Amino acid sequence: MTFAATVLTLYPEMFPGPLGLSLAGRALAQGTWSLDAVQIRDFATDKHRSVDDTPAGGGAGMVMRADVLAAAIDAHADDRPLIAMTPRGAPLTQKRVRDLAEGPGVTILCGRFEGIDQRLFDARAIEEVSIGDYVLSGGEVGALVLLDACVRLLPGVMGAASSGDEESFESGLLEYPHYTRPFEWEGRTIPEVLRSGDHAKIAAWRKAEAEVVTRSRRPDLWERHIGARVQPPSGARQKKDE
Repeated sequence: MTFAATVLTLYPEMFPGPLGLSLAGRALAQGTWSLDAVQIRDFATDKHRSVDDTPAGGGAGMVMRADVLAAAIDAHADDRPLIAMTPRGAPLTQKRVRDLAEGPGVTILCGRFEGIDQRLFDARAIEEVSIGDYVLSGGEVGALVLLDACVRLLPGVMGAASSGDEESFESGLLEYPHYTRPFEWEGRTIPEVLRSGDHAKIAAWRKAEAEVVTRSRRPDLWERHIGARVQPPSGARQKKDE
């Protein structure tokens, strides 16, 4: 099954952009996934192809119109998740990326200007997603990020099926440090355990390093990881409650 991506945008020329290169670009050329960048202005009804208007109640900037966006969405609605890239959306997580990558694809709405008329979100089932606590000029960069994260997980894109299993966030931890040749560089050497050939010791070292890195750099992830680790199985909790 091909992972099908549709992007609703005012700047379709931004796609595939970097997604046309490297692993994602190769997979796109091979048909592992497909990409359709749709011009939102094509769904405007006036001669100026207007997609925005002044904010109700006054204020700076312009707001994207619900009627135009709804027409674009309805023309491409199917069983795929519909996502809008917005700063107020839920943070994008590796779990959500994996869920999307295992599905039929995604339709992404890219906002611009001051935002989108709230009535669109009230009238359509749209999942709002954010890639971070900062503001971009539009949702296109966020859409590229989301699609890159999904495409690399599609079967065969990264090569070995286990290539992504130990990456940051997969286990709730940041990834352990990596090393390669030369053995010595500027007086710094590769940790001895990584040259031992003892796979059990190497796995233990990597796990310990991942915990150290996560605890020092992302205490929020560490607390979440510890909380998940100490939670008793659901059956055990139910038995205790009874």
